[in-house]
Amino acid sequence: MSGESEKTLRDTFEEAKRVAPCLLFIDEIDAITPKRESAQREMERRIVAQFLTCMDDMSWEKNDNKPVIVIGATNRPDSLDAALRRAGRFDHEISMGVPDDEARAKILHVLCAKLRLSGDFDFTVLAKATPGYVGADLAALTGAAGIIAVKRIFKQLSDGTLVLPDDFPVDQVQESEQEQEQGQDVPMAVDHPPTPTSVSVQTPTATTATTTIIKSTPTSQRTLSFPTTPGSIAHFLNAHPSPLTSTQLSPLCITSSDFYLALKHVQPSSKREGFATVPDVTWSDVGALHGVREELHMAIVQPIKRPEVFMKVGISAACGVLLWGPPGCGKTLLAKAVANESRANFISVKGPELLNKYVGESERAVRQVFSRARASSPCVIFFDELDALVPRRDDNLSESSARVVNTLLTELDGLDSRKGIYVIAATNRPDIIDPAMVRPGRLDKLLYVDLPCPDERVEIASTMTRKLPLGELGCVGGGSGGEKVKEHVLELIKGAKCDGYSGADLAALVREAGVAALRRTLGALDKMDRESPVGGEPRTDGQEGEEEGEGEIVVCLDDFVRALDKVPPSVSVAQRRKYEALRSKFSGLPVRGAKEDSIRVEEKATV
Repeated sequence: MSGESEKTLRDTFEEAKRVAPCLLFIDEIDAITPKRESAQREMERRIVAQFLTCMDDMSWEKNDNKPVIVIGATNRPDSLDAALRRAGRFDHEISMGVPDDEARAKILHVLCAKLRLSGDFDFTVLAKATPGYVGADLAALTGAAGIIAVKRIFKQLSDGTLVLPDDFPVDQVQESEQEQEQGQDVPMAVDHPPTPTSVSVQTPTATTATTTIIKSTPTSQRTLSFPTTPGSIAHFLNAHPSPLTSTQLSPLCITSSDFYLALKHVQPSSKREGFATVPDVTWSDVGALHGVREELHMAIVQPIKRPEVFMKVGISAACGVLLWGPPGCGKTLLAKAVANESRANFISVKGPELLNKYVGESERAVRQVFSRARASSPCVIFFDELDALVPRRDDNLSESSARVVNTLLTELDGLDSRKGIYVIAATNRPDIIDPAMVRPGRLDKLLYVDLPCPDERVEIASTMTRKLPLGELGCVGGGSGGEKVKEHVLELIKGAKCDGYSGADLAALVREAGVAALRRTLGALDKMDRESPVGGEPRTDGQEGEEEGEGEIVVCLDDFVRALDKVPPSVSVAQRRKYEALRSKFSGLPVRGAKEDSIRVEEKATV
């Protein structure tokens, strides 16, 4: 009914004044105090106005110097009415962000205070393995680790790898299992009190002998034979309703491996809301590029793994790296491998996907990316096609694009700290990026990712052909496992025919060779199907084996030769000259030739 919500609000504050001193906690306060200018109904505006009035009536003078402290909680502070966020109402605002490594270790200490952990358990290592986890996520992780530990203990009891140190009535366990095998009823603890009862069971001679052996075994050597089926565990619990003694519980504990297994089942809240993940690309998937890899290792990986070492020399701010060069040279692959090696979360952002036609939405998307990165720190943000997001600001640039550039510049090096957030950007056009992006403090390092040389092409091709079924020399669809074919393929890729090929071109070459082998094999299989008699005698085992050998898919040297004609280099000679000129300009190295030649090259690069 109209006015009931306001009345309930007034009654709540009156009750707080009556029992003062009092703490009044309002959870999800944004649900009752939204911004009045964007409220959908008049009732919402009335509730906000009533709440403001009640807050003003909570002053000490109006309450006989008895304090009433109002505490509100929300995860959407920007949606609150502006009149609430001023002195006299909500005087203080405390931002509770995602805990860092040290805070997570302290939270785990509290959550595991009543748990029995193994002696080598290290909270610091576990805290570093849980980036982006909040208190509720760590509580769920602790519960999941306990469940995994219980399952592990039951499995160890079943396998006989866990021996309880105290005397345990193993005979009753065996008798319960025998009764289950013979289909007889087992007394339930619900129907009978937990008093010693005798059950007469007719057992075969072999079973009796087994029971005798178990009885004669010393207590210290007895092992519980535990079936892992729910019915068997239920029979054990019914047969032994009394809890285990402290001596029997002493070897049971939760280990670090239980927590690491639980990490696969508990996803942090920040990853559910955003898109931060640890990529699965490793350095073994990246061929060549050793110089760039070393620079990235020093700029990104080492500060994440050993921040205390960098703090000793006064380096605390996160570094930014700009990877630029011809297309298809592995810039995205490098960024993923860096994030994987450092075990940092990875956010990949394509430049155009942040742009929005509505006013203010593009800037909000940029701020949201960095907000999610802070919630998942340490985090690596990868901006692909950066030139589309931050073009050079001049008179021809639209106002909306200039606002996006300004927002990104302030996020990279503004008032807010960028601790634990590392930025890697990639572009093919560094000459059109705003100069403010590539100054120290934002994108410190400019790394040129060049086209691979002949030896690097061989290394890249070796990585790409690891799982490729190569045939023997001169093969036409049979005989796999030829190392000589791989040597000839690598020599072909190292030769002049592949000069100017990028990493993407080599991947396309290997893929096209595989398609050629697949086309040849499928053609042979179709021919065999057409020639096989319909309704004839069934094939013998020998014939089936021959057909399987003929249908084996192998890639031959001829497949690579044919693929070379279909996959030309994607970077032309003119483009390579242009990138070399840009390299000389951005790296600061002098250009060969006279001074006039260098000026002419720079003018061409600018055009």
